[in-house]
Amino acid sequence: MKKIFVMALAAACALTACTTNTATDAATTNEVATVGGSDIAYVSVEQVLAECDLMQGEGQALADKTQKAQESWAKKEQSLAAEAAQLQEKYEKGLITTRDAQAKQESIQKRANSFQTTAQREAATLDEENRVFTNRLQDLVMRAVQEINADKQYKMIVNANSLLDADTTLNITPMVLEKVNELYAAEKSEAK
Repeated sequence: MKKIFVMALAAACALTACTTNTATDAATTNEVATVGGSDIAYVSVEQVLAECDLMQGEGQALADKTQKAQESWAKKEQSLAAEAAQLQEKYEKGLITTRDAQAKQESIQKRANSFQTTAQREAATLDEENRVFTNRLQDLVMRAVQEINADKQYKMIVNANSLLDADTTLNITPMVLEKVNELYAAEKSEAK
């Protein structure tokens, strides 16, 4: 009789343990279920950055300025290299004296050094302009996201670059893009 009672007690304990685990599992399931589509959103930051008015205007102007500077530097380097090659050719053919060749070579070297110093200064200025521009873009995106989520509608907003898969109804990129453009327009009107 004791054996049957012990077995019944063990079975009751096992059932109680299963019931407790089931209750815990149900609570966990309910917690997961409360995080719904409106609690999480994602933004394609790259898309916002590429399509925003700031990038279309000032960003394109800065990119053009950078490209023109790089092309100018390349032309100047080619010009100095061609001049040095011509000097070498004239010297090898015996068309100029060693002394004249050395003087011209020193002149070319001085201009090359001056050009490098100027190009480095211009590059540093362009780098700073690009850094400031990038910071402005990032600030606009962050402010836009904060304004959109001012009511704490979303518990989490993630960058779409981090996603492997998500429902497109969670995509708030168009809203963020619109808000970024709105904030940029406000900045422009304040500056005037």
